[in-house]
Amino acid sequence: MRIEFDRDTCIGMFQCVAEWDAFEKDTDAGKAVLADSEETDPDLFVREIPADEELDAKFAARSCPVEAIAVYDDDGEQLIP
Repeated sequence: MRIEFDRDTCIGMFQCVAEWDAFEKDTDAGKAVLADSEETDPDLFVREIPADEELDAKFAARSCPVEAIAVYDDDGEQLIP
């Protein structure tokens, strides 16, 4: 399972930070940061989700008010927009 985070879309509400500790606050930029991720496009960050953290990652994606976080299964199907 993988997660994609569009940092440009992020509005800094930080609900994702409360749901999954892979997200951190960047108060200087007013945006969240996805730890241990790879920037694949400008402001698009991707990382694999450890199996024991899948539920937390899904909650983080669902909590985002602007849908800046998406979760995909191993086949590439989007589970959470």
